[in-house]
Amino acid sequence: MIGKLSYAIAAATACLMAVPAQAGDFMVTLLGTASPAPRPDRSGPSILIEGGQKRVLIDAGRNAPVRLWQAKVPIGSIDATFITHFHSDHTSGLADLWLTGWIARPFGGRDAPMRVIGPVGTKALTDGLQAAYDGDIQIRLVDEGNPPDGVKIETTEISEDGVIFDEGGLKVTAFATNHGENIKPNYGVMAEYDGRKVVISGDTTYDERIAENAKGADLLIHELGAAQPGLLEEDHAKRVIAHHTTPQQAGQIFAAASPRLAAYTHLVMLSNPEYPELTLPEIVAQTRETYGGPLAVGEDLMNFDIGPDGIATYIRD
Repeated sequence: MIGKLSYAIAAATACLMAVPAQAGDFMVTLLGTASPAPRPDRSGPSILIEGGQKRVLIDAGRNAPVRLWQAKVPIGSIDATFITHFHSDHTSGLADLWLTGWIARPFGGRDAPMRVIGPVGTKALTDGLQAAYDGDIQIRLVDEGNPPDGVKIETTEISEDGVIFDEGGLKVTAFATNHGENIKPNYGVMAEYDGRKVVISGDTTYDERIAENAKGADLLIHELGAAQPGLLEEDHAKRVIAHHTTPQQAGQIFAAASPRLAAYTHLVMLSNPEYPELTLPEIVAQTRETYGGPLAVGEDLMNFDIGPDGIATYIRD
């Protein structure tokens, strides 16, 4: 269902259209935009890509299945899920996605194996889930008669850049990015449909490969890490932010790529009792030091409807 216009759009909006009467054929929805911190207003990292009749999920953080249901997307209807890296905030919703997608409709209804794609090590994750939930699986097979194929997991591991999904006109390509020396493998994503392109940074420090992949993109979605200057003098904050991209650095990436629209997700905004979290206007102001183009600050269920002539941005609820 098409919801209200987002209030988080910042600055130039020349490329944005009004809310369409019906959804388009290429959409990207921010299901979760938080850091690992548990928050009622922001769920764990997860992005839904829809091209034609195909749906691909990028990461499955905390609450991802709930946000799918809020967006009126059946949880069992995802064609493939890509895990960008193994930080738990990007995978903690995978079990829920898998099992709730298997129960009866309207929530689930999956009767074929769930497809999971990710770096080497993903099969260990999915094998572990199947072992951990075997008791529940056996009960539901007998007691509810759920389809046995629907609870299987088909896992594909990748070890290099390349196409990870190419069906129904929707093509998704993974490319390596830098989330820190000890956090490997780690990937960003490029999605293409009918001549339109979206790039998602995934978790990353400043990485020029993102700008290279995003040249000519309709939409560039980037993570960020930010904190008050005083907090950044503390070792813990320095260490965390060193694994992410500051607003000024993200602005440099946006400026180099020059997408029709830039957007933030996965807002790693540190705080403590002495130093409050940066406000969204402060984040925008820091970005404006290096980038002056169209910008949206993501929130959960923010949807980008990417048409040939513009991008309609609104909250999907």
